[in-house]
Parts: sequence; structure tokens; C-alpha cells
Amino acid sequence: MGKIISFLAGIFGYLLNFIYGYVNNYGLAIILFTIAVQIILLPFSIRQQKTLIKNNKIQAKVKELQDKYKNDQVRLGQETMDLYKKEKMSPCSGCFESIIQLILFISIFYLVRQPLTYMENMDKNKINEYIEKYQISQQSNYKEIDIIREAKKAGDASISINMNFLGIDLSNIPSRNWGDPTVYIIPGLYVISSIISMKLTTTIGKKKLTKEEKEEEERKKREQKALIKPEEDEDDFDTVEAMNKQMMFMMPIMAVSVAAIAPLGLALYWLINNITSTIQRLVLGKIMKSKKEDEDE
Repeated sequence: MGKIISFLAGIFGYLLNFIYGYVNNYGLAIILFTIAVQIILLPFSIRQQKTLIKNNKIQAKVKELQDKYKNDQVRLGQETMDLYKKEKMSPCSGCFESIIQLILFISIFYLVRQPLTYMENMDKNKINEYIEKYQISQQSNYKEIDIIREAKKAGDASISINMNFLGIDLSNIPSRNWGDPTVYIIPGLYVISSIISMKLTTTIGKKKLTKEEKEEEERKKREQKALIKPEEDEDDFDTVEAMNKQMMFMMPIMAVSVAAIAPLGLALYWLINNITSTIQRLVLGKIMKSKKEDEDE
């Protein structure tokens, strides 16, 4: 797995360096790089979108089965498997795309963490020379980032990656620079964009209910709540929905926790990736929804 990630980081590094050669700015290069990666991965995104829409449709039917066979778990399991077979879909659908996303995430983290290795393709011995020259701590998790920063201070033109982006130093690591107000800008924007993204995309693939259908849904919920035993906690009724709401806020917080100990270049990638992914999901969702409506007619 490590070799695969290093290989991908090398490919991404070549692409990032190619873009940087034209724009001569690390931040702008990351933005264009992120858009390029989104275009390259468009087939996976389309497949993932189709899976999401189909999964939402199936989950509504699964819930009906759960209500119908709640006292017969064996029958429930069999009926659920039959449903997935009928819809030609696996319960693990979407896992492949998630694994791809994870591998890409780690690869790009490697790239941002070690730009001299993967972007500049610098020899390890040369990097070690710079570590000794600028007395970089062996305990540092971002030695190459530290080299770039120290080289800039020393006016060393041999390492000239321009990491200044709109007044923000993308080589900065927030946990080392809490006194610098600029380290909060990109992570803060990422949190805001993540919350907006999750609110906008949670309804993708869900059928828009008519007034009568909404009333029927509410009636079913009331009937189900009435069946809950007194000793049971009614709060468990909407456990999944509650967990989804918590995840809406927890995921951005977890990401920012990582961003706090990583270079701002990584946070910028997350921010731009989040914005472009949201736009992509909304556009694809609208196109697929219109296509399905045309097919239904």
C-alpha cells in the first residue's frame, strides 16, 4: 500500500509541478491542480453519484421491510438480500469509491508534506544536506516544509517554491503559529464550506414528496412511535437521523483538527476540493434527476 501511495504522490507531484511552472505560485497551482484531479476522476464521481441515488431509493424500501418484519430478523435479512439482488446492487456498493478517495487523500497528504520529494523530485541525499545546513529538527514531521521556510529566510534561490498566497504563507503550520491570525482563515473557510456542502448534498437522490406523501410519512412515524414500549427510550427512534446531524458537524471538526497540525497547503487543497466536489455533486445530481424524470415520463 505504501508503494502505491508513493507512486500516486509522485504522479500528482509531477502534475502539481507542471502547473506551478506556469503560474509560479504554490497556492494557485494547488487550486488548478485540485480542479484537474476532479476532472480526471469525473468517471468515478459519476459512478459514485449513481450509487448514492440508487442507495437512497433502496434504503427507503429497506426501512419498509424493517417495519414489516421487525419481529422476524431471519425473514428481514432474507427479504433485504432479495431486495438488493432485485435492484442489482450490493450492500457494499460505494465502498470501492470510498477506498479510492482514501488512497487519494493519503497520497496528496504525502505530496503536500514532502513537496521537495514528490514535486521537485529532489534526491534524498540532497534533502539531508539541507536538513543539516538549516539545522532542521529530526523530530519535525514536516522537514521539507521547514527547509523551504528556512531557505526563504536565508535567501537561498536554489529552493524557490513561492508559498505566499494572498498574504497567507502556505508553509505555515497552525499549531506552531497560533499567534498568526492568517493561519485561521483557510481552516475556518473549510469548516463553513463543509457545513454548507453537507446541507446542500444530503437531499441528493431523495424523492421530493408531495403534500399528501409528506402527511402519509408523518402518519407512519406517529404509528411507529406509538408502538414503542414505555421502558424504551423514544430518542432511539430517530437515531440514524440524529447521527447524521452529528456527523454534519463532526467531520469538519475532525478535518480541521488534522489541518491544525498540517501545512496550510493541505487545508487549501481540502477547501478547494470541498467546493468543487459540492458543485460537481449538485450538477450531476440535477442532471441525473432530470434524466430519470424524463425516463419515467
